Order: sequence, then structure tokens, then C-alpha cells
Amino acid sequence: MTIGSLAPKAEKKKSRKNKTVVVNENAPLLPKSHVQESDAGFDDFNGASFSGAVFNLSTTIIGAGIMALPATLKQLGMIPGLLAIIIMALLTEKSIELLIRFTRAGKSASYAGLMGDSFGNYGKALVQICVIINNIGVLIVYMIIIGDVLSGTSSSGDHHYGILEGWFGVQWWTGRTFVVLFTTLAIFVPLASFKRIDSLRFTSALSVALAVVFLVIAVGIAVVKIFSGGIVMPRLFPVTTDVASFFRLFTVVPVFVTAYICHYNVHSIDNELEDSSQMQGVVQTALVLCSSVYVMISFFGFLLFGEGTLDDVLANFDTDLGIPFGSVLNDAVRISYAAHLMLVFPVVFFPLRLNIDGLLFSKSRPLVLDNVRFASLTVALIGVIFLGANFIPSIWDAFQFTGATAAVCIGFIFPAAITLK
Repeated sequence: MTIGSLAPKAEKKKSRKNKTVVVNENAPLLPKSHVQESDAGFDDFNGASFSGAVFNLSTTIIGAGIMALPATLKQLGMIPGLLAIIIMALLTEKSIELLIRFTRAGKSASYAGLMGDSFGNYGKALVQICVIINNIGVLIVYMIIIGDVLSGTSSSGDHHYGILEGWFGVQWWTGRTFVVLFTTLAIFVPLASFKRIDSLRFTSALSVALAVVFLVIAVGIAVVKIFSGGIVMPRLFPVTTDVASFFRLFTVVPVFVTAYICHYNVHSIDNELEDSSQMQGVVQTALVLCSSVYVMISFFGFLLFGEGTLDDVLANFDTDLGIPFGSVLNDAVRISYAAHLMLVFPVVFFPLRLNIDGLLFSKSRPLVLDNVRFASLTVALIGVIFLGANFIPSIWDAFQFTGATAAVCIGFIFPAAITLK
């Protein structure tokens, strides 16, 4: 079992309400005969709603990648950069459509199962390893950014005060380790303890709303500065003066790939969807929503900061914006983004735990039926991520590495390989 479900795939129907339960070794379904071993609420679950599926997939898509997109426009120029965001959304929609099509044609209930059908156990293990590498790296980045935003960072040489340090001064409880530990115990552990991804639909909706809040504030700041004459005309096209500057344009590709990677959660969401025929609509709706947010934040972020746009645009909101209530708006931007990442964390963590379990305990009974194994994997993985966030000073190079390797395999190479096979 890998990227899993709580509903079977062996006999696929459009509606899951009256579906006959089929027990087989590949379906991570809670069988009727084992209802007493698990939570009684599982037996009453009739499937996830369309809106819940859209919010969960949108939350999977919108993560740390949104902060790096304005910097891609600095590299490519305004027009090619915005076109690249739209083209990447179309490519992502097509790659997910291929996954869904061949999942329907076979009997797979997971991404790894689909790769296993095409390429055997080696293909199945390969996609599991890629998901594990990608998601652990992404979650460590999330935790590092949350620590930077709330308690500050000195990774660049100069210390940038976090929100808590700015409000309350340097205290033991505003330190990075304590803040990240408190966030882990108070938010990550409870949200990561759900056995069904649909249980996260409300936090996912809130996380999307927080991303929109971040967008609205950024747009508002840009509009105010436009009317006050504080914005110059942005560069529309890239500047390439030599071979090195030309090849530097391709460094944006991992950022685009990372911004749209969500394929590892498609099967989990599809398997829980009440009407499985709606899955393509879920994907299209989520991609339209996310690409709209991406285009807007990229356009106004680059418009606002121009050639001074940093690799992480959030760092630009640590300076004087030159407008009334600038410091308040800076804090609002950073708080909304940190809260957004906190709510994205469990959605990305869900397939990580399932793939680790599938790789290590492929012959064991489904994870949802084994509370000890479920709790042990949850605690161990969160512990590894916590240690990584506290002892790795900067993982942006590793983040670029995962975007150029594991993420591109999950998002594009594997779907194409399955299609060709």
C-alpha cells in the first residue's frame, strides 16, 4: 500500500454510497469484518465532497513555491514568466489526466500501484522513494520558513527579526527551537493524526483562504504604490548577454515544477471522492484556482519589488514599504503565510506516511487498521522533519535539487513513462 485510500478500487462505480465492499490485498479499505478494530465513524463515511476534494488538492499545490514565483519573473521577464506559469498549469493538468485515465483502465488504488502495474516492483519502489525524498524536503522547508517568520533568522549573516521577536523582544520562548517545537506539538501532530485526508478539508479551505489574504494584501500594497508613483515599469523580457546568463534562465524550471507538484495526493483524494467521475473536474478547478493565485502574486510581487525581488519574496516584506501602516501590513503578510504553511503541512505529510509504510511494510495489514504502526510512523517522521529544520541551516539548494529530480519524476517523467508503456 502506498498513496492510499479508504475506499476500494476493485469494482469502481460512479457513486460510492451504495458500493459493494471488496476486500483485497491492494485496497487500503477498512473491511466490514474489521469495523470493530477501528473507528466506528469509518463505516458511516459515504465519500468526500467535490469542494472538499478541491480544497485538499489546492492546498497540496500551493505551498512554499508561491514565494519563489516572483523571482522567476525577475529571471524571465514579466511576459515569458506569466506565460510559463500558465503553460505549467496546462502540463500539470495533462499529466494528472494521464494518471487518472490509466488508473481507471487498471485496478490500481495508488500512484505506486500504477507504477507497479507498468514496471513491476522496481517501478513501485522508485515512485515511493521519489515521493519520500520530495515530501521530506518540502516539509523541512516549510518548518524552516515558519521558524524564520516567527522567530527570525541569521542565515544570511545579518539577523532578521521574526514576528515574535519584533513584538516581544528576544525571550527564551521566542527562540527558534521553542517556537518550532510548540508549533509541532500544538498544530502538526494533531492534524497529522487523521487517518483520512478528507478530514483535513476544513483546514485546507482555511489555508487557501490565507493564501488569498496574502495575495489581497500584496495587490493592495502594489496598487497604493502605483498611485503614489513608487513603482517603475517592470522588465518585460529576459536579458541575456552571454551563454551563462542564457543557461541561468533554466534555473527557474525546478521552481515551476515544485509549485505545481501534487500528483502524490491525487489517488488519495480520488479514492475518497463520493462521485469518482468528478475527479477530472476537481483537478481542473484546483488548477484554475491555484494558477490564478500564482499569476496574481507573481505579477504584483515583481511589480512591487522589481529587480530587488528576492528568491523568497517573503523576505522583501521585512523592509519599509514606504506606505502608511507598512509595518502592520508586513506582519499581516508574514503571519498569513506562516499560518498557511502550518495548514499545508498535514496534507503533504499524509502521502509521505503512506509511502513510507508501503515501502517498509508492504506485506502488513492496511495502515488504518494498525494504530501502533500508524502512531509510530507519525511520530518518527515528524521527529526527523523537526531535527532537519533545526540542524540544517539552509536547504534551498536541496529544495532546488528535489524540484529538479524527485518532483519532476513524480509530476511528468513517471506519467509519461506509464503512458508509453
